[in-house]
Amino acid sequence: MLTVFGSTALDTIRTPKKILRNVLGGAATFAAISASNFVKTGLIAVVGSDFPKQYHQTMAKFLDLQGLAIKDGKTFRYDGSYDNTLSMRSTLKTELNVLADFKPKVPENYKKSQFVYLANNDPEQNISLIKEFDSVKFSMCDTIDFWISTKRNSVIKMIKAVDAVVINDEEAKILTKEFNLIKCAKKMMEWGAKYVIIKKGEHGSLMFYDDVIFPTAGFSLEDVVDPTGAGDSFAGAMIGYLASKNSTRLSEIKKAVVYGNVLGSFAVEKYGIDGLVSLKKTDIKKRIKTYEKMIRF
Repeated sequence: MLTVFGSTALDTIRTPKKILRNVLGGAATFAAISASNFVKTGLIAVVGSDFPKQYHQTMAKFLDLQGLAIKDGKTFRYDGSYDNTLSMRSTLKTELNVLADFKPKVPENYKKSQFVYLANNDPEQNISLIKEFDSVKFSMCDTIDFWISTKRNSVIKMIKAVDAVVINDEEAKILTKEFNLIKCAKKMMEWGAKYVIIKKGEHGSLMFYDDVIFPTAGFSLEDVVDPTGAGDSFAGAMIGYLASKNSTRLSEIKKAVVYGNVLGSFAVEKYGIDGLVSLKKTDIKKRIKTYEKMIRF
């Protein structure tokens, strides 16, 4: 089993073509639903009493929700706007609400999880939560500029506490104060990460391990409508695939990164989580085959 800890949110997303209000979102929601294509996935998150029943039902179709707490108050809300190229997002509003003083608890039967993904939460919460698991074989975390600018030292400690860090290129530069992505990765490995995966949006990703650099292309798409959650879907698929193979061999990690790119590509083709919840196993297989053709020469 895989455990994902992070935020479940009500998002307002403004794209050039459409504005979505209070749609189901959150880093952990995207990551966990993406991972559920490969392995049984438990979610640790919190929502408020205003969280719509239908969203709860949607999540219950894909996830084990024993770790989902429902607290009095409002659900975490995010409001963001994309530019015309869909490559730049500006945050208009973040309301932590019930997330502000959430004390996550790991349900008993999640403690056996050998694979754990810590989405972009408060790094101090991530550090204490990972200690609650009995025998973690592979743990991975993500972080965002908000935590880097407010709790940089804790982010560095968190990187030491996990096996792998997934981070986007801009945030890798801000965190490490380097401009070259190879230097960024080396610095994070010095801090204690065994694997560093730097996401480069539509341009794919770079995976670093020891002196191995494994670059992967993004899956080329003509119709991108909403990039929200693409990076989370990438990370969820990656660790979900590894958990399904129960392996941390380098060859499997490389494959996992490819699955990450492919699941990320499904997420951006539709609005909100629609790209993930309508997926079939055959869709994934087909796209992996297309991807292999794309990059073989």
